[in-house]
Amino acid sequence: MISEPTPTRTPVLSAQALARFAREVAKYPADQKQSAVMACLTIVQEEQGFVSADSEKLVADYLGMAPIAVHEVTTFYNMYNQRPVGTYKLNVCTNLPCQLRDGARALKHLEHRLGITMGGTTADGLFTLQQSECLGACADSPVVLVNDLTMCSFMSNEKLDQLVDGLTSAAAKQP
Repeated sequence: MISEPTPTRTPVLSAQALARFAREVAKYPADQKQSAVMACLTIVQEEQGFVSADSEKLVADYLGMAPIAVHEVTTFYNMYNQRPVGTYKLNVCTNLPCQLRDGARALKHLEHRLGITMGGTTADGLFTLQQSECLGACADSPVVLVNDLTMCSFMSNEKLDQLVDGLTSAAAKQP
């Protein structure tokens, strides 16, 4: 049995998001508005939780870029989620300097603790676990970046457990 293709839904951004797009574009000369691509992708992600292929097209159209050029930015940077992620996204640095200082151990510990593999999200939607290229804190490894904002350094198994427990507790207190 052949099913009809599901039509794609073009994402709709709020008026506030589009106003933010305009403010970002205004920072650059008119012929260089594509320079705002990262800011626009961040705005999309803040509003929608991730950057879908349809959202990439919307940004490309807004900035007068080829959709593949926007996709290249989205896929190059770890901070852009291409699918929904958990409330807490944990990026564990696995680049060589961190590997030499237990980055792989930290990732394995979190996989075991959370019951997911790298790239997965817990069943309750609370945690997504990702590996990351260099986070620029090699001397502090192993390092974990939480939600692309908070760097946690020298992450022993005990500190990783404390982090997970603290985030779980914080989520439980949210309305």
